[in-house]
Amino acid sequence: MSVPLDLDGQGSAQRGAFAGAPGAYRDADGGHQGAAWYQATNGRKPYPRVHISRDVTITMSDGVRLRATVVRPANRLGQPSTAPFPAILNVNPYNRALLDGFDHVLHGPVIGKAVKAASSTMTHETGPLAGVSRLTRTFDRGLFDVFGVNRNLVQSGYVQVLVDVRGTGASHGKWEILSAREQQDSVETIEWIAEQSWCDGAVGMAGWSYSAINALQAAALRPAALKAVFAVEGSADVVRDMYITGGMPSAFIPIWMAMVNAVKWLPNPATVLADSLRGDQYRWFRDRIKSPATELPSLLWGFLTARDHRIFDHPYFTERTPKIENIEAATFTVGGWHDLFGRSATRVYQQLDMEPGRKQMLVADGYHLDPGCDHGREHQPPQLDVLERAWFDRWLKGINNGIDDYGPVTLQQQGGDWSCGPDFPRPEVRAQRLFLAEEPSGTAPHTRHDGRLRTTVASRRRSLRTQPDLRGMVSRDAAQVFAGLPIAFGRKFSHEAAYQEQGALSFTSDPVTAPTQLSGPMNLRLNVSTTAHEGIWAVTVNDVAPDGTSTVLTNGALTASNRALDTDRSTYAEGGTLIDAVHFLSRERRLPVPADEPVRIDVDLVATDAVLKPGHRLRVDVYAASLPRYLTIVPDLIKARGRRQQLVLDPNKPSYLTFLADGELGVDPVPTTSQLHPMASLSAVE
Repeated sequence: MSVPLDLDGQGSAQRGAFAGAPGAYRDADGGHQGAAWYQATNGRKPYPRVHISRDVTITMSDGVRLRATVVRPANRLGQPSTAPFPAILNVNPYNRALLDGFDHVLHGPVIGKAVKAASSTMTHETGPLAGVSRLTRTFDRGLFDVFGVNRNLVQSGYVQVLVDVRGTGASHGKWEILSAREQQDSVETIEWIAEQSWCDGAVGMAGWSYSAINALQAAALRPAALKAVFAVEGSADVVRDMYITGGMPSAFIPIWMAMVNAVKWLPNPATVLADSLRGDQYRWFRDRIKSPATELPSLLWGFLTARDHRIFDHPYFTERTPKIENIEAATFTVGGWHDLFGRSATRVYQQLDMEPGRKQMLVADGYHLDPGCDHGREHQPPQLDVLERAWFDRWLKGINNGIDDYGPVTLQQQGGDWSCGPDFPRPEVRAQRLFLAEEPSGTAPHTRHDGRLRTTVASRRRSLRTQPDLRGMVSRDAAQVFAGLPIAFGRKFSHEAAYQEQGALSFTSDPVTAPTQLSGPMNLRLNVSTTAHEGIWAVTVNDVAPDGTSTVLTNGALTASNRALDTDRSTYAEGGTLIDAVHFLSRERRLPVPADEPVRIDVDLVATDAVLKPGHRLRVDVYAASLPRYLTIVPDLIKARGRRQQLVLDPNKPSYLTFLADGELGVDPVPTTSQLHPMASLSAVE
């Protein structure tokens, strides 16, 4: 919990230090500098209008034509300025025709004002409209300016270039989904921009989701003209983020692929006539016929047979994973604790090899479709378009506006407030451990088993049976896999776990007596068995309030056959304690699962930042599955058919949660002999 302090005399509310913190955490609103960023973004502009060219062709080195929109500063008559400016590139597969639609809706003189006014009034924090309000507020908080046409930015002295990825929108070629060729397209487009008379040679990249990944990929290739990146909810590891989390395919992928494949068939009304006269429409149609539903048939085949590489970690993904450590451009990354790419929110920042300030991270307690919805209010970050403008002013125009002193780590602490601090995880936390034990906590009678999280191992050996069910359809897991859309249906989808917990093996700690911070990744080691030859496990870690409300803080999943650890990529706390497991997830590294014989698995949980208030408890929920968040390929389902899964609580092979926290919630991860069951050894615990 943060402690409010007096104003510092310069307009910034210093909200104080967290319990045990070595230094003060600043207010996330940016203080007087944040107010100046707002004024620069929303105040009077040097250019009253913009000039939009929607029929621009950029030819790649292999002859494929990409189609682009170029937005330039203009005078009152709409004539583009002839002066050179820094340029901002957005590259995405969602069809510029749709971006034009957003532009007309949000910036039209009548409709735009009405939409923004309506969205700004949707401030419901509780009640049945709270989820709808979160989704609606994004239209007035800058997200769609970062994603599409940003008129404010252009009127401030920038050129914006929006490009359809090859094989999508009006661009020619075959969609190759973040491939090396697509990355080369970004580099060649940056080089083309830098050579135009309207560009001063400095280029930035911005985007949300796919276009944010594209920006990180391009930055890792180090094109000379690319100076800065503003990436909202990108990914550093698409394998573990969404394709095959824990070895299980995501329901999001086929839905998303089907959507992009559908919109790539929509001709752009702004250019279709001219394209037809030039013969470009024929070339566009020919390319679509060659790949009518890119990758969907092969993905389905892999799901049914396990014979496609997209359902395993494979060089296919290595080619597409941004080499974050290679990035030299100043990078601002925005994420959400329950985003589709939740693991990447913090990993991108940690992997960037540059000084803090030149790299910045902002993470909210939100989903993929609501970034920025809570920005712009007292003690909260500036709107996303404000941060984007300040970032590019600093790194493309050289304006010392203080944005490099913002953060560098800005977090919305689950259960707490927003703050800016020096690092993540928070410097005051240390590795701790809690063991899963069989005796009841008395807090979860609605679950399949009510157990305890405690500082000592289980007192006796006991097997707890569990089985899959469909309660995950109403859960935070479901909200996450569907990008946040289900939060419109209420808190059962957006926060609370009570319904899903009816199928859980639940383990709950004693209440904390002082504010206790959790910060960073977690690892849950489980001793499990199955009567078949595959085990499917899903996990959440929750904050339990005194009234019994159980709120999901983080989640993870793993199939037993994918338990092999990549020790070179896993993270270990001081003393060698595993704190962030990375599994191989490749076809070759899968391990056999013997029937009725316990095996040890390490379930990696998405990194988070949370505070348990006095009287609150920590809870671990263990499930046999969580549909639709985690799907199972058909061959694994056949292996697991008729299975009975068991969590085996064994004092000689204990199950435990390892996490980073301040306070005394758990015990040191290298326990003393007195903390172990008499039959246990240190090696057994580790």
